[in-house]
Amino acid sequence: MKYYMAFDLGGTNLKYAVVDREANIIEKGKFPTPKQSIEELVSLIGKTTENNKSKYEFDGIALSFPGVVDNKSGFIGGASAVPYIHGPNIRELIEKETGFRTAMENDANCAALAEVWKGVAKDAEDVLFIVVGTGIGGAIIKDRKLHTGKNLYGGEFGYMITERDYEKQQFKIWSTTASTNAIVQKAAELKGICAQELNGEMVFDMAEKGDELCQKAIDYCLMSLAEGIFALQHMFDPDMIVIGGAISAREDIIDQLNKRIDILMKNISAARLYPRIERCKFNNDANIIGAVYNYMNTFKE
Repeated sequence: MKYYMAFDLGGTNLKYAVVDREANIIEKGKFPTPKQSIEELVSLIGKTTENNKSKYEFDGIALSFPGVVDNKSGFIGGASAVPYIHGPNIRELIEKETGFRTAMENDANCAALAEVWKGVAKDAEDVLFIVVGTGIGGAIIKDRKLHTGKNLYGGEFGYMITERDYEKQQFKIWSTTASTNAIVQKAAELKGICAQELNGEMVFDMAEKGDELCQKAIDYCLMSLAEGIFALQHMFDPDMIVIGGAISAREDIIDQLNKRIDILMKNISAARLYPRIERCKFNNDANIIGAVYNYMNTFKE
């Protein structure tokens, strides 16, 4: 049986896993993300692969990385919490270190691919994947394939302008009005306290205990999230919209969003399409699994 050595790089940890062709994770672990240099990261990937290749017959290496990942060239543009990955040819370095062919993709795109391969969207053709965390990112799946766009920014839904003060020339984007960070910021604003005193879990806990200001902050931001989903459904007309990221850990998030979609459908006369919204299936393993699917697609396995 073929196996794949998969890595998911984040600002805090480098996760790794041995994955088979059916998306089963055979074993996994993690290391703190090297802070100093690309050489440290490449060495760690090489050593981890070397330690496992005697136990498994690896076909190659699958990578999930932050930033504007170009699987064709091997370079990563944009910016991320790991600055040293932007500049060198990542794929060439890892292939030279390990001796295995390598495929790479953006982390949000990998999460979307995991859901299309074996998750909630496995029977869907066209899917939008929305990652709601500190900001809002995402991915577009068309005919079960990633649509990354000319500049590899496809799925960056967080850039949608959702509020404006035209006279002052001030604008807010979806990432600042509908993310978990937006909920924290809004709660702090309403309470007149520093946002550093709160986090998302605290705001939801206080709201559940009756804190009206926290309830108001959550309602404001979830309404903004629902408004964006409503617009995306009518723009792209996908089979479904999948919610990932920190907000997806809340079991009631789909009910909360549907309640707000109901308000929009009743009060916008031109509304025609009711979005099908689903929570992601794979959570913390999504990037790893999607990276493997991307590898299989890259090399047509």
